[in-house]
Amino acid sequence: MDYLYIIFKAVVQGITEFLPVSSSGHLLVFGHFFEPREDSLLLIIVLHLGTLVAVFIAFRDIVFGMIKEFFLTIADIFTGKFKWSKMNDNRKMLFMTIIATSLLLPVYLFAKDYVTAPVKSGDIIFTGSAFIFTAILLFISDACVKGIKTGKNMKITDAVTIGLFQCVALFPGVSRSGSTITGGLLCGFSKQTAVAFSFMLSIPAILGGGLLEMREAFQGDIVLNYPELLIGFVVSAAVGFLAIKLVKIIAQKEKFKIFGIYTAILGMLCIAWGILENMDLVTFFNIN
Repeated sequence: MDYLYIIFKAVVQGITEFLPVSSSGHLLVFGHFFEPREDSLLLIIVLHLGTLVAVFIAFRDIVFGMIKEFFLTIADIFTGKFKWSKMNDNRKMLFMTIIATSLLLPVYLFAKDYVTAPVKSGDIIFTGSAFIFTAILLFISDACVKGIKTGKNMKITDAVTIGLFQCVALFPGVSRSGSTITGGLLCGFSKQTAVAFSFMLSIPAILGGGLLEMREAFQGDIVLNYPELLIGFVVSAAVGFLAIKLVKIIAQKEKFKIFGIYTAILGMLCIAWGILENMDLVTFFNIN
């Protein structure tokens, strides 16, 4: 495995993990037209850890505030001082993150086959439709009335709503960040809060995916190439950090429509190509 390829994979991971364009959808489209190179699970885990570090750095105040509140909450529960109505921003966001993330568990357990069906079948028409759905969400996010709710004002209904948006994003082609940010804006969050909460939700999502991949990786033979892994980790973390900064700027300037236009065009192209394939016109015109 050469270093240029590692850097390429790390850049793609850092960009698509956070920009509202759906990394899973792009991987499916790429795999539809090309035979993708099979990467080691260890490399995939390291790249995910790099993007996780990017979230920790970009939102370090909130992340460490939530970690602090986690232990303070345990102490308050045992001393009888815990009160739901007296939560600060970080503690409320901690609980809302747990509630929103918990909705993924039943979906993963009972609807996994439906979610992974487009990937297994290579259904590019479905993926194209999902890209268009993402585009609609991004246009809606720019059109949302400016909210003022912060972490302290979050309600359980807000967490459930955003959690459901995140569940929909399990389908390849639907952007997780685009979905959850739009869900937050529809709940009346300020742009800053919507973006922050979206990326807080990415922490358990990335960790969960990494743990599942790690379990599978340790079932086989592991070959450690420290220079490659280090390069992949650093590049994915750096690019991921820049991608997060870009998302913040885009949200503030209401420019998500840029990615909406991109995903809409990509979605229409995917649907058109899928129709050509189903009608055997790709073979007829010898364009595959």
